[in-house]
Amino acid sequence: MAPRIQLEKAAWRWVETVKPEEIEQEHIELAYRVNLPACKRGTCRRNCRGNPNCLVGIGEQAWLGEIDENAFHNIDDPNSERRDKNTFVGLTNLGATCYVNTFLQVWFHNLELRRSLYQCHNSRAQEHNIASDYEPQSICEHLQYLFALLQNSNRKYIDPSGLVKALGLDTGQQQDAQEFSKLFLSLLEDTLSKQKNPNVQNVIQRQFCGQFSYVTVCNQCERSSALPSRFYELELNIQGHKNLTECVTEFLKEEKLDGENRYFCESCQSKQNATRRIKLHSLPPTLNLQLMRFVFDRQTGHKKKLNTFISFPEQLEMGPFLEGKQDQKCVYELSAVLIHRGISAYSGHYIAHVKDARTGDWYKFNDEEIEKMEGKKLQLGIEEDIAETVKSQTRKPKCSKGYHCSRNAYMLVYKVQEEKSSDPSRNIVDVPAFLQRLVDQDNHKFEEWCSEMADMRKQSVDKGKAKHEEVKELYELLPAKDGDPYEFIPLDWLKKWLDDSTATKEIDNSLFLCCHSKLHPDKVGESKRVSLQAAELLYKRYGGGPRLDNFSLCRECVSQRCRVLRLKNQLNEDYKEVSNLVKRVLSGEGYWVGKVSLRSWRQLALEQLEEDEHETKHSNGQTNGRGPHTNSSKEFGPELSEGNEDEMKTFNEDVVCSHGGLGILETERKLVSSEVWTKLRAYFPKAPEFTQNQEPCQQCLTLEQEEKDNEAVSKMMALDQKNQLLNLFHEKNRPTLTKWPQGTDVLYIVPLYFVDEWRKFIRRPTKSSPVSNVGNTLLLCPHGGFMFTYDSLIDGDAQHIALLWPSEWEVISRLFIVDQPISIHCIKQSGSTTEYTTQPDLCWECREGFLFQQQRDLREYTQATIYIRKVVEDQMMLKEAAPEMNASSSEAEEEKEEQPKVDGDKDPDFSQSQDGAKRLKLSESGAAASAAAVPVTNITKLGGIRRSTRHRKLRGEKALIVSANQTLKELKIQIMHAFSVAPFDQNLSINGKSLTDDSATLGSLGVIPESIICLKADEPIADYAAMDDVYQVRMPEEGFKGTGLLGH
Repeated sequence: MAPRIQLEKAAWRWVETVKPEEIEQEHIELAYRVNLPACKRGTCRRNCRGNPNCLVGIGEQAWLGEIDENAFHNIDDPNSERRDKNTFVGLTNLGATCYVNTFLQVWFHNLELRRSLYQCHNSRAQEHNIASDYEPQSICEHLQYLFALLQNSNRKYIDPSGLVKALGLDTGQQQDAQEFSKLFLSLLEDTLSKQKNPNVQNVIQRQFCGQFSYVTVCNQCERSSALPSRFYELELNIQGHKNLTECVTEFLKEEKLDGENRYFCESCQSKQNATRRIKLHSLPPTLNLQLMRFVFDRQTGHKKKLNTFISFPEQLEMGPFLEGKQDQKCVYELSAVLIHRGISAYSGHYIAHVKDARTGDWYKFNDEEIEKMEGKKLQLGIEEDIAETVKSQTRKPKCSKGYHCSRNAYMLVYKVQEEKSSDPSRNIVDVPAFLQRLVDQDNHKFEEWCSEMADMRKQSVDKGKAKHEEVKELYELLPAKDGDPYEFIPLDWLKKWLDDSTATKEIDNSLFLCCHSKLHPDKVGESKRVSLQAAELLYKRYGGGPRLDNFSLCRECVSQRCRVLRLKNQLNEDYKEVSNLVKRVLSGEGYWVGKVSLRSWRQLALEQLEEDEHETKHSNGQTNGRGPHTNSSKEFGPELSEGNEDEMKTFNEDVVCSHGGLGILETERKLVSSEVWTKLRAYFPKAPEFTQNQEPCQQCLTLEQEEKDNEAVSKMMALDQKNQLLNLFHEKNRPTLTKWPQGTDVLYIVPLYFVDEWRKFIRRPTKSSPVSNVGNTLLLCPHGGFMFTYDSLIDGDAQHIALLWPSEWEVISRLFIVDQPISIHCIKQSGSTTEYTTQPDLCWECREGFLFQQQRDLREYTQATIYIRKVVEDQMMLKEAAPEMNASSSEAEEEKEEQPKVDGDKDPDFSQSQDGAKRLKLSESGAAASAAAVPVTNITKLGGIRRSTRHRKLRGEKALIVSANQTLKELKIQIMHAFSVAPFDQNLSINGKSLTDDSATLGSLGVIPESIICLKADEPIADYAAMDDVYQVRMPEEGFKGTGLLGH
């Protein structure tokens, strides 16, 4: 089928030969494209929107043919949430709680711990009414209920949020897994100690507690002293080691105590050189070996992960490491390996490999997912590939039989090897009846949910099958046959009807109606012509309306469109004729036409025609003066190239003044012949008409003359003031305070703002307003006192004021309104001393308040700019004469504005004006306090040459936005992102003073707005994991502070 635009043009091609009054039914049907041939399936890649008879590609493909019933629903099989036979239950990751899940699975598989927990007294669970949900309170109750669910739940995974919430853990923050293990076991031990059952009270000690002692031997007298201690895990340093035996050996090795670290011997009664070592006396049934992968990096101040390989055996012989007690069982079997995936200590993922004590099979516990390992061997698999992103040359070493190798294992759990017992009940832990009742309650809820999901799936399938039959039946009835009655249905509705993912609403044709309540001709492309039989069935099932049948083709709209199209064709001919006539020399009477109107009259005519005919063409998005022939206005000549066509609404309104008369600007209008005006008038009968002899508006002429008179007065005033204050205007022969001028003992003060505004008026008297008031009250406090001292004016406050000679003050007093004279007097005392006073006197109270506020602003700023300048070998990278070339465009403009002329002394109008710079903005309410708060950007020096004090950035220097309460550590992180220098490689200084306290705020370190901080970078450390750790850390670590693990 032809494209939509071609179909639309073909539908109206007949208007060239048919007048509106000659329209027949066949022309109406052509306009509505009723007789276009229907498209066949397979001929169109997509639906033909211009053909109302094309019913292909509207979504029917999904329904024609056989459909799998799973396509009728998006509900997963509830049995996928069901626990598989002979496997374990997973735990939901609540965000960043994978480290909790791994330990819970390891502890669950400790049968003795699980058995003892089940024996805990729990009156709340025993007395619970199963009509309501069970909510554990204490840690023991939570763990007890969780273990029971892990053992007998029908679910594939359960939610541990109750326990996590009871512990007060932040589910979005990953914590130190090893610290969690220690704190939780300590909390559990303390909680269980309050139980009455002695087997429950000390289960943690029985399972995890061993004994060693710190033995110190004096080298002088060989006296030995032992400090016994208990342990729940052995913390083994792995740095520099390859296997577990080396780690244990280093843990027990002898340490020399000498130098400042000498030992105070009780026998010698003095400090002596000594040796100290750890002696293992007894080992627990469950031996937890913490591999210290996460260590503190002194350079960064943060933790980092050691991604080094450590090999460990499946069977561990601890006999050689024990002192005495040869009868103790010392052979341990590997029962769990806890893995941390990732290269950083602050990110990654935790999983656990755990051996089933009953079967000897190994399982991988990864939150909700549980995978049984093939055979009965531990398979670490892909866990060891995660860290390959570390740019390390270390290769995985080959492991001997019976050994495993890992660079991600952070904890190993060994259980003492026991003789095979003929009693199978040793490895069986039954859930107590009171807990099983709660588990059964949860299983019942799960089964109800599964049944509900299954019912929903069935309902969706039944509904889909019914819809399938409906579509197959109705789609065959949709095409309308020639000569049979038909109706129009919206295309979008048909698509939604065939889209099973959205609910089918009633049919709505209201948006397709014209002003005569029939089908609009422009909307036929968005609707489809269907048979009356199909329409009856659709409206019966879905309702809606208004219905649009073969009697809804609008003759009035077709006639109006025919009339508009014919006028448009005539308009093109008139447009060409008017274009030619305008170029001819005018003879006879003429008429004034606005140049903008003349340039866009065809577009205005089109809009006028459509408005007169109450016709809104939906496809017309053009605005006045933006039609396709706008550029052809060049035919009128360059005199028509001005004006704003977008503002044109009514033809010839651009020659009408605000008083309704002919505008006085002759350059904005053109004289055209009566022949041209007659043609234009035919399209715009209501347009304003002005003949050649029409006089311009007298009111506008009067106002124009008054404006010219005012400009003349302003020029005379400016010239007079300039001549009387010539030196002030050119800024020559100016008095200064640093060297008091001879011949006068008084100088007068005015705001620099007043002088700037006055110079602006002198330069451009017709564009600027004359200055009438000096405004000295801006330099005074509310009490009428002066805000500056002589010393403060010398030190920098003088840039807010201008000094005047007494003769200049007399002229100022005569020409302007003076609200309050301000003067400074030089009084010579006896001897060579000189005293300076001001009139009015200084207000000390307001001056002190102003200074206090000024210092406070420097200490309490927010969102201020500072500059970081990178240095190499204590030398600046580039000379200050080379400003940064890649500065922003706004900075470049400001720099350009501040470039002084070379021969500034010779230029009488040289800018002691400061038009291109920021000025001091003084408000009447703000007084001098607000004046001082404005940063100074320019200083006027002797000789008339202005120098910019705006900070000029150098290459290698960058601006940062900071706040006073921001810490130095946070600034270093900003610098890291800007310069790619890690915080531990940054040496910062300001004014020669090193900045070292990372916890101190910038305000306390003396960093104020516009400060320049020097950055010297050390050689980077080739430790990518450390860099990653720095990126991860933004706030100080708080660990488990505030959680239930610390008793809060």
